[in-house]
Amino acid sequence: MKEKKKRAKRLPTFAESITPIIAMLLILTIGKGVFGYSTEPLLIMVAAIAAFIAFRVGVTWDEMMDEICTKIAKGMPAILILVCVGAMVGTWMAAGTIPMMIYYGVQIVNPKFMLVTAFLIEAVVSVVTGTSWGSVATMGVALMGIASALGVSLPATAGACIAGSYFGDKMSPLSDTTNLAPIAAGSTLYEHIGHMFYTTVPATIVSLVVYAIVGMNADVSADITSDTVTTLLSQLSSMYSWNLLLIIPVLIVLGGSLFQKPTIPVMLLSTFVAGIEGVFIQHVAMGDVLKATVNGFSVSMIHRAGFDTETCSEAVTKLLNRGDINGILSTTLPGFCAFCFAGIMSRAGCLDVVLQKILSVAKSTGALITATVAACITVALTTGNSYLSILIPGEMFRDAYKERGLAAKNLSRTLEDAGTVVVPLIPWSAAGAYMASTLGVETLDYLPWATLLSTASGDMHMHVNVSRNNDFSLQVISLHSRESLIAFDRILHQKDFLSLNEDIFFSQFLWCVNIRVFQ
Repeated sequence: MKEKKKRAKRLPTFAESITPIIAMLLILTIGKGVFGYSTEPLLIMVAAIAAFIAFRVGVTWDEMMDEICTKIAKGMPAILILVCVGAMVGTWMAAGTIPMMIYYGVQIVNPKFMLVTAFLIEAVVSVVTGTSWGSVATMGVALMGIASALGVSLPATAGACIAGSYFGDKMSPLSDTTNLAPIAAGSTLYEHIGHMFYTTVPATIVSLVVYAIVGMNADVSADITSDTVTTLLSQLSSMYSWNLLLIIPVLIVLGGSLFQKPTIPVMLLSTFVAGIEGVFIQHVAMGDVLKATVNGFSVSMIHRAGFDTETCSEAVTKLLNRGDINGILSTTLPGFCAFCFAGIMSRAGCLDVVLQKILSVAKSTGALITATVAACITVALTTGNSYLSILIPGEMFRDAYKERGLAAKNLSRTLEDAGTVVVPLIPWSAAGAYMASTLGVETLDYLPWATLLSTASGDMHMHVNVSRNNDFSLQVISLHSRESLIAFDRILHQKDFLSLNEDIFFSQFLWCVNIRVFQ
């Protein structure tokens, strides 16, 4: 049989390399953002455009498929964690673990400071454990339940939870990305963490101020004395038996994260313990516990004396009926579609060409920092992977920073700021899918509220000034914070604060801040 003639391969031109990226941004922005189309077919369209470019430069279909399979294989650990989260949340509901945290949390948390509380709790848990995913899966779910009961905006609460969790993901020595960034840049771990304060502290201050002002001026629909909260507390008490043992599943997850144990076995152990507690403490049928892992928990599974499922309020039902593997799997579809695009782009060499072009035009220190951030965001958008958005730009820019006489910690900080925190804001990334599915809020809905992520990742002004002078500069931090707050104050005086739609308000605020830092 005659051998198949091999196709000649070449590197794509810059125009060919940038075309799929521009197409992705336009198609997703218009299709998803404007018309509200499903993400999956839009990503398939973008992947088809990338495949056309790849075919033009000599990449065969088999080669594209091989690379797509490689990307999917690398993303499977994250997908398996998502599956475990679905099962875990279902059993935690059956056991009463999350309802108990909601029950007591509602009585403790001041609705006016719900956003501040959510941020600080998630920040502390994430710093201790070193994982944003773990803190969101544990405390985040409970905080969302408390916010729902108190009538606080769920997108705002989700944004505050995610921002707080990623504060810890950036600053904890136990975090995987915090360890990865200095390795990629050639700096040391604690040198990197110390340098992160220059951008993280101002972003945190801005976030807390914003959350406090919004909370103080928000029209909260409920408090501890309202009929809604009273009904919630009464129905939860009639449904569950409260017991200190119910906190064990949470402690298992937190302890596993703290001691750096494998994530999936820890989550499965927590799920198992919660299931046992659901059977023996809450008297949920074993069949219902198993069903809760796959199809989600339902209040109809509770058969406690004195509780009537028919009289359960719609608010409580909506609050508790969650968790399930089937629902989680549906959120992974955008990730698989993104893997198709990332695999084709990688095999065609488009990403390398784009990054090389960016590097070639970055002549000044400011341009180099800006180019690094742009490269991190580009890789994050095209791959949806925080590891790749750190490793690829780190490899590309490491020598350039040395040639400019810049300390490696400047590169590691920039990689962390732009490569880590952007990913949960991307709907088709594993982190974006995880946060959306775990908290029950779409990525684009909580995005305007994740103030720390938006501020830290876009802080060009801060990066440039600190990179020029490695000494700690209060002037830089105070200048950034002061000017951001001046912009914020200007918005408040131009508009009737109380009448502003929350999403519009935050979009205006973040836009104002980010315009300033890009100047």
